Amino acid sequence: MPDFAVVSGLRRISNQQLTPMRDLKMPIDKANVEKFRWDPFWDAPLDTDPVPATGRSGSWSPREGVPAAGQPGLPRDPSEIQRASVAYQINGCTVRSDGGRLVIDYPGVSLGVFNGSLRFTVFRGTNMIRQEMIGRTTKEWVAYKYDAGLKGIAIGEGSRVAWRDTSNTWQDYKLRGNVNTGAVPLRAANRLVAAENAGGAITAFPPPHRFFWSREVAVNVGFNYYRKDSPTTFSFGVRQNEHEEISYPEFKLNWSLFSARPGTDQMLTVFLYPSLEKADAAIAKSLAFTNGDTYRPMPGFQVMNHHYHMDMGERLLREKSPETKLRDFMALKALGLNIISPIDSAQLTLFTDSGNRAPNANEPEVVKRRVAYNAERMEIMKSAIEGARANSDDTFLILPSHEIFRGPLGGHTDVIFSKPVYWVERLPGKPAEEMVSGFGKVYNIDSADELMAMAAKENAIITMPHPRSKGSTGFPDAVKDLAPFNHPNYHGFGARWGMGLDGSERRLCEYRCWPLLDDMSNWLADKNIPLKRVLSISEVYDQAPGDDIYGSSPVTYVRLAKLPPPEDVTPLIETLKTGYIFWTSGEVLVPNFELQGSGRQMKVVADVTWTFPLDFVEVVWGDGKTTGREIVSVTHLAPFGSHKFEIPFDARGKKWVRFAAWDSASNGAVLQPVRLPR
Repeated sequence: MPDFAVVSGLRRISNQQLTPMRDLKMPIDKANVEKFRWDPFWDAPLDTDPVPATGRSGSWSPREGVPAAGQPGLPRDPSEIQRASVAYQINGCTVRSDGGRLVIDYPGVSLGVFNGSLRFTVFRGTNMIRQEMIGRTTKEWVAYKYDAGLKGIAIGEGSRVAWRDTSNTWQDYKLRGNVNTGAVPLRAANRLVAAENAGGAITAFPPPHRFFWSREVAVNVGFNYYRKDSPTTFSFGVRQNEHEEISYPEFKLNWSLFSARPGTDQMLTVFLYPSLEKADAAIAKSLAFTNGDTYRPMPGFQVMNHHYHMDMGERLLREKSPETKLRDFMALKALGLNIISPIDSAQLTLFTDSGNRAPNANEPEVVKRRVAYNAERMEIMKSAIEGARANSDDTFLILPSHEIFRGPLGGHTDVIFSKPVYWVERLPGKPAEEMVSGFGKVYNIDSADELMAMAAKENAIITMPHPRSKGSTGFPDAVKDLAPFNHPNYHGFGARWGMGLDGSERRLCEYRCWPLLDDMSNWLADKNIPLKRVLSISEVYDQAPGDDIYGSSPVTYVRLAKLPPPEDVTPLIETLKTGYIFWTSGEVLVPNFELQGSGRQMKVVADVTWTFPLDFVEVVWGDGKTTGREIVSVTHLAPFGSHKFEIPFDARGKKWVRFAAWDSASNGAVLQPVRLPR
């Protein structure tokens, strides 16, 4: 029998978002708060612990030094939190075909704050079944987590629950113990667990990416469960914890849950894979949908991801050797990544979060602190550069980069260099450039113009991580008309799901990321500069073998025949700027794309490969003011397929176009916008 449980709380805006809003002189009124309230990072709706005496809360990032002013509306009231199990009052059923699928709906389901239906989707060409509670709520500001699976499974001779642990060792439980009062969490590799009886097995696994909100770590907190309900029956499925891993207390208040906008269809999804084979074979076939949680190699492409908060330079300094093989390197290599871009962070406290010069910037005590901080940053940069050189090879490139908190461009800013560069914040009496013993040329940066001049001179690209959220709330909108944003070296932004992940999203990061990509294309449609681009980012601090890194981050496929040496990655930077790259969760790939013809006779042509059954492909365009799209349903296509799409496109009056493909688990691939011939 289908089983669901939900825990819900109240979504709040975070002070981390309010800080740049205040710097931008936004009125902190109902309209502006509601505009950003769905997209917090530091929110933990299920945490009712008293606010610490320091005032730190879900608004505060321990690594950023965000002022500890407290999250609005704290402490949380325990009455905000509701726990519920599914209740069925089903009195009917509808069955419809959708391409190569059967969709079966049973209305009359309630689950806490949600009311709706139970839905099964059966896909042609695979044993996989999608089981969902499709629910709506009328309550405002609902944040929630859910568990989903099957219950009432008979315990017989040979019954067991089987999984691989985070070391990839097979484990099982033969249900001979006591009845469980609650779910028993399993730290199962690949988010996969199987129930086996004499007649075969059935696996349960969540959507591999839409099941995860943004976190600072990717440690497995037990995304599967079993529960012995009676001496004769048991349950199993997928689950989410109510708190972060306890070994990371500094991230306790970053547990934001899913969002549920009122009136939207929330999809509480679990995938099931029944098989006549044993548990290990059923798990292997289920794991194929994520390519074994690895990124498929594609001839002529490199697989890249950016913005790993692994503090590489600092850690290698502590180890006193750039040769040290950080466990992060091992874990990321194992996924099939060829290029990683760790960031060491720079807190430029001479500026505010909106990029304005801080009022106390020239005070002696501030300058004194900055002298020491600049010296420390130089050593960290040197350590990262030497570590990248020592740990890169022909198949794995480490690209040391920087994230600027409170920098002169406003919001957060990432800098990816084409070759090793030293730079610090310029202090009184310092020139824009100087030679420093042991380092060579050092840039002293005092303004947005100087930062962009350095980027141009050193062929660096600038991107904005987590736009319209966190410390970039209000950005890049606030700077879209300024010279730095319109500079050719201002590349675009970084996209990762979460930060307001809504359970109704059919596309990963549907509400926050792709509307921004389209807005930026319209902003620049009539300007003689390249359109902005999107890169994948991670945001995770500490990666280790066994962590669910695959579930937490997208990647960027870069058409590049071979890796450049870490001393000069100009070919990579040039490809990121103007070459063929695409953002993907990993299951959907687009090895080729082109526009054919012109005017009303234009065609969008794209080769797409996929694992999960594909849902739709889309052509999105803009005219400089508005955005339009054509969605092409492809539910007739079988899983594990490939197809060349040729979609007629009337380009008249349009100024740019992009292509994307999305599957039945909300996984997808997004191509960069292309300017149309004038």
